[in-house]
Amino acid sequence: MDSPTDGASRTEAPLHPRQADTFPTLSGEEVERIRPYGATRRFAPGEALFEAGRPGPGMYLLLRGQVAVTLRDGLGRRQPLVEQGPGQFLAETGQISGRPALVDAHAEGPVEAILVPPTGLRALLVAEALLGERITRALILRRVALIQSGRGGPLIVGAADDAAVVRLATFLDRSNHPYSVADPGDPVAADLMAQYRPCRGPLPLVILPTGAVLHDPTIADLGRALGLSGRAPARALFDVAIVGAGPAGLSAAVYAASEGLSVTILDAVGYGGQAGASMRIENYLGFPTGITGRALAGRAFVQAEKFGADIAFPARVTELVGLGPSGPYRLDLADGGSVTARTVVIASGARYRRPAIPGIERFEGRGIWYWASPLEARMCTGAEVALVGGGNSAGQAAVFLAGHAAKVNLLIRSDDLRRNMSQYLVDRITATANIAFCPGTTVTALDGDPAGHLAGLTWACRRDGSTEHRPIRDLFLFVGADPETSWARPCALELDGHGFVLTGAAVPGAAAGKPALEASLPGVFAIGDVRAGSVKRVGGAIGEGAAVVASIHAALASAGHSRAGDRRPT
Repeated sequence: MDSPTDGASRTEAPLHPRQADTFPTLSGEEVERIRPYGATRRFAPGEALFEAGRPGPGMYLLLRGQVAVTLRDGLGRRQPLVEQGPGQFLAETGQISGRPALVDAHAEGPVEAILVPPTGLRALLVAEALLGERITRALILRRVALIQSGRGGPLIVGAADDAAVVRLATFLDRSNHPYSVADPGDPVAADLMAQYRPCRGPLPLVILPTGAVLHDPTIADLGRALGLSGRAPARALFDVAIVGAGPAGLSAAVYAASEGLSVTILDAVGYGGQAGASMRIENYLGFPTGITGRALAGRAFVQAEKFGADIAFPARVTELVGLGPSGPYRLDLADGGSVTARTVVIASGARYRRPAIPGIERFEGRGIWYWASPLEARMCTGAEVALVGGGNSAGQAAVFLAGHAAKVNLLIRSDDLRRNMSQYLVDRITATANIAFCPGTTVTALDGDPAGHLAGLTWACRRDGSTEHRPIRDLFLFVGADPETSWARPCALELDGHGFVLTGAAVPGAAAGKPALEASLPGVFAIGDVRAGSVKRVGGAIGEGAAVVASIHAALASAGHSRAGDRRPT
C-alpha cells in the first residue's frame, strides 16, 4: 500500500498522519543507489504491477508514469487509495519476504519502474543504512495505516461474538493482517450467505480478496490461504531452527540472521507470544513512555525478516527428531511437512493455565478469554468484567480493560498484589477507580445463556467464606503457566517436574562448562519462558535470545561448520 507526499501525487484521503515518513519521494541520487538491487520493468496502460492476494514480486520504484493503487474486496468491489508517481515506491512489510500483496496496482499509462525483488530488498535494507531506515519505517507505517483504516484483507461473515469469528479475528490481529467482519444481518452478508452457505458449509464464511471462499476455516487453513505460512524453505538444511516467535525467539532470529546464519522460525499461532497481548509494557529499557507488546513484536518480526530469517506461522511442531548423536535435527509439522536444522532453539514459551472451574471449556471463546486485546475490549465496552491473575500480564490487562469496561474485578488467590506484580502496576491499579481488587478470591461456578455464552459467575472469598454471584459475561484468565513442550517430550529432552526445559548445569549429569542455555541434547537450546529458571520477563527473554547465538556458533564450529561457509546469500 502506498500513498503520495508533498503533492507529487493525489490521494482520496490521507491514510496516516505521518505523511512525510510514511510516503516519501526519493531523490535522484537515492534512486541511483537503489538501481543495482533490481531490474527495470515496463508496463502498458492498464497492466497490473501486482494484485491483492497474489504473491508480491517485491518493491517497485517508479521512474516514469503513474500507478493507481486500489483496495479490492472478495466481492470484486474496488476503492481508490492513491496514485503513485516518479520517485515513489510501492511496497509494505509483506514485500520483504514476498508475501501476498494487500492491494492492487495498475499502470494508468506507460510506466517504467525498478523492480527490487525480496532478496534484493533485504540486501538493500541492510547495506544502505540511512536509506534502508527510511524505507523500513515507511513499510511499517503503511501496514499500520492499512490496519487502522479497517479496509483490505479478508472479509469474515459471522456474529462478532461468535467463538469461531473471534478465533479467526484474533489470529489476524496477532498477525498484523488487515481484515473486516460483517454481521450475518448486513445486506451484503445476507447476499453472501444466500450465495455460498446453503450447500457449501457453515458460518463463518471468509471471503478472500481473490474471491475465494473459506467455510469455517481453521487457523492453519486461513494462514495458508493468506500466504502467511512462510516461503518455501530456502534450503534443505538450516543452521538454526527456532520454535516460537515470541520475544525470545524473535531476538534469537535477529541476532543469528544478522550474523550470517541461515534461520527459520516456526510458531503454532503467530508472532509475539504472551507479550503480544500486553497493551503497555512500561519497564522495558529504552521506552520511557511504554510500548505495546504488539508493536514491539511487530518491529522485531520485520527486523528478523530484513536479515533474511524465514518465518512461518501458523506452523505447529509436533515432534523433534534427532538424526545423529549431535544433530542435525528434524522438526515434524502438523501439516505433514518438516524442517531440518543443524541446531534448534526452543522458544515455544508457556500458555496460561486453565483453572479447575466446572464447565470452563464450554465457555472458552464465548466469554472466557486468555488474551486481552482490543478485540475483546470492544466486546466488553461499558460492561462489568472479571480478571483472574496476579502477575504483570494480568496487571497490564486489568489497566487496559479498565479503559473500556465499566468495572474490572481483579481476583487473586493471595492477599498481596506485590508478591508477583511490579510496583508500578500495583500503583496504577490502586489509582484506577473502576478496578475493584478482590484478594483471597477464587471463581467457583459459571452460568451460561441459551446461546451457550457466559452469562454469570460466582466467586468465593477465602478469608470469610462468603460467596458472590455477578451477571458477568466476560472473564479473563491469566493464571499460572504451562510450558509448550509436549512436542519435545518424545525425544527424551530433560524437563523439570513442571515440564520446563532444563539447561546448562541444571541438566542431570551435565559436563563441566556446558553452555548455560544448552538443553540435554547437544546443539539444542532453550530460551525465554519455556526454560526452567528463566525470569519470565520480556527483557530477560530478549537477552537470552541474544546470548544463545554465541552458543549456536560454538556448536556449529564443533561440528565442523564454519560461520563464513554457512552465510545465506543476500
